[in-house]
Amino acid sequence: MNYVSIIIPFVGGLGMFIYGMQIMAQGLENAAGSKMKTLLEALTKNKFFGVLLGAFITAVIQSSSATTVMVVGFVNAGIMNLTQAMGVIMGANIGTTVTGWLVSSVEWAKFLSPGNLAPIAIMLGVIVMLTGTRRSTKDVSSIIIGFGLLFVGITTMSSAVSPLQESEGFRNIFVTLGHNPFLGIIAGAVVTAIIQSSSASVGILQSLAAAGLVPFNAAVYIIMGQNIGTCVTAIMSSIGAKKTAKTAAVMHLLFNIIGTVLFSVVAIVFFKVIYPNAGGGIITQTEISTVHTIFNIGTTILLFPVSDWIIKLAKKMEKEDDREVDESRVLLDDRILETPGIALQSAVSEVVRMGTIVKGTLEKSRNVMFTKDYQEILDIKEEENVVDRLCSGITDYVIKISALSINEKEHQHIASILQTLSDIERISDYCENISEFAETLQERKAEFSEIGTAELREMINVCIDSYVYAIEAFEENSKEKAMKVIEKESQADDLEIRLRSEHMKRLATNQCNTDAGIVYLDALVCLERISDHSRNIAEEVLTVAN
Repeated sequence: MNYVSIIIPFVGGLGMFIYGMQIMAQGLENAAGSKMKTLLEALTKNKFFGVLLGAFITAVIQSSSATTVMVVGFVNAGIMNLTQAMGVIMGANIGTTVTGWLVSSVEWAKFLSPGNLAPIAIMLGVIVMLTGTRRSTKDVSSIIIGFGLLFVGITTMSSAVSPLQESEGFRNIFVTLGHNPFLGIIAGAVVTAIIQSSSASVGILQSLAAAGLVPFNAAVYIIMGQNIGTCVTAIMSSIGAKKTAKTAAVMHLLFNIIGTVLFSVVAIVFFKVIYPNAGGGIITQTEISTVHTIFNIGTTILLFPVSDWIIKLAKKMEKEDDREVDESRVLLDDRILETPGIALQSAVSEVVRMGTIVKGTLEKSRNVMFTKDYQEILDIKEEENVVDRLCSGITDYVIKISALSINEKEHQHIASILQTLSDIERISDYCENISEFAETLQERKAEFSEIGTAELREMINVCIDSYVYAIEAFEENSKEKAMKVIEKESQADDLEIRLRSEHMKRLATNQCNTDAGIVYLDALVCLERISDHSRNIAEEVLTVAN
């Protein structure tokens, strides 16, 4: 038997299958990007909802490995906790069964066989791609072409291995895997780990089944092994991530291993004791899809009540470090870039975190000119350095998002985020300037007059209110709070003009210290500009909202 003539078309078919699955998934993902973002925003600590979300996302991107890698990224970025991650991980295993049902439809939907329709789908997709100009049209063409390539690939693989029906040695391999559960599980795990996609691995098994090569018992054990093999991608992706992200990867591994052990025991008892003759029959593609679905849904149902225990066990295994995290560390993960809509939302969350740090800096600035507290001066300067590092890291990440396949509205949102980052960073700079004013007053032993102190406090309070509304407007995309910012900024402008005029009168009549008077005027300028930058943030919110 010429094995080269089998291997080459099989590998080519596998390549078409994986590529078709990827471009179909990309088209679906682009089409559902905003919805995925909305779903993420709606995600709660309810694990059941997390299961549904995990199943949906995996059904869209056609890979439980990819979903789990995203989850690791979410946990690493701090936008998902371990409880939420557990739910999504359980759901991912259910969502991955969709590909198997699509492939097996050549058996249960022969009247509309995707295998027969594949060439037509590819041609139709190409026509749509060449004639369409809108991005949404391109996404539709990707879905259609990917669908066609997926089935051309599976058909090519099945045709390539059909001569192996005559190979007694090859058939004996599968018989051996069926009689030895451990070997069957290992085989499924190894193949899935190599190609890093359980959907693709199931597709390979279905192509072999279509050629009449796979006994029922061997298929069951291989399917169970595939669930373990799919964990490799997540484990690898967690290398270099923080402890919680590694814990999420371990949770995925534990969940799949426990599920495999439980169902392996059931399968061994069934094939060895209850119904030995059942294992020797040849399995069909539809039966593979059924077994795959029952296994994954059954595992989720069985382990859902004890999922908290799995989380605790994973924490112990990883010895999760609960020490304080460096605030300057940018909590954004490149893994999330696979889903631009969600990556954009995570960037917004990180901008809000940076804005919250600056809010704390502003609060310190409220009193530092009057108390001249040395520790607060140092804290303000350190926080400004933290903000600088965050601003640089977030900017780099947002630029990466802008290079992805995103729509015009998302590009506008990115421009708005970059402008907001700049405004927040400038406000942090002005806070540092205020701390330097405190140092100047301390060095020159100068004090504000009682009325000057009251006036500055009034100005600072208005500017802080303006900034707080701005950050809340940005986080909530709130037009109402954005309008409050504009009101406060106008109030700050009027106040600055009045206070400057009154202060100049006091200087002219020697009612205040000259050194303190100069600092007073400089402080007014800083505070007014803080208010201006807050207004800039609000205007960006209004632009995006419209």
